[in-house]
Amino acid sequence: MSTTAIVILLGLILVALVVLIVVLLRRRPSSPSRTPDSPAAPKDPFAPGDQVAGDPRTLKAGDMVEYLGVRYFVRGSVRLREGGFTWSEHLLDADTIEGTKVWISVEEDPDLEVVWWTEYDIGDMTPSERTLTVEGVEYRRDEHGTADYTSEGTTGVGVQGRVEYVDYEGPRGKYLSFEQYGGGPWEAGLGERVPSGSMTIYPGGGS
Repeated sequence: MSTTAIVILLGLILVALVVLIVVLLRRRPSSPSRTPDSPAAPKDPFAPGDQVAGDPRTLKAGDMVEYLGVRYFVRGSVRLREGGFTWSEHLLDADTIEGTKVWISVEEDPDLEVVWWTEYDIGDMTPSERTLTVEGVEYRRDEHGTADYTSEGTTGVGVQGRVEYVDYEGPRGKYLSFEQYGGGPWEAGLGERVPSGSMTIYPGGGS
C-alpha cells in the first residue's frame, strides 16, 4: 500500500473517531444543573414565635392559654384603639384568690409585649400622682390617654365606648394600670411582663 493511501486511511479513521466521540457525548445524559443554596431569610429574633407558642395577637374568646402550668380559657376580649395605635385585653376564666380577675394584654410598641394582669383593690387611690407605691413597689407614670373600645364575649364592659387609662411602670417588668370606662369608677390592675417561652396558646374551635 502506498504512503498516500495510508495517510488517507489514517485520516478517515481519525474523522470516524471524532464523529463517534461527538455522538457519544450528545447521547450522554446531562447532569442536573446545580443551583446555589438560597440564603436563609432574615428572621426577627424577637418575633412572637420565639416568645410564646402561638401568636397572642390572634387571641379571642374560646382560645385556651397555658401559663406557669395552669390552663385558662379566654372568656372575652376588649379591642382598643387610640389614633393609629391598637391593643387588646383578654379576660381569662380562672380567677385568683377571692375572685380577683385575671387579664392578658397584648400590644406592639413596636415590639410585641404580653403582660399578665391581676385586679387590684385601690381603695381611695387615684392616678393623680406622678409616682405611686403599691405593696412596696414604686411605679412611675408612663402614659395617659383615652381610647375607643369594642368588646367580644364576656368582659364586664359595654359592647363599645370610650375608656380613659393611666399606665405606670415599675422595676423589672412590673406595671400598674388604671382604667375608667364611660366615666365610671377607676379600676386598677397589677401587671408583670410574660417571660419568653412561658406561655402556650391553643386556638379554640372555629379559628
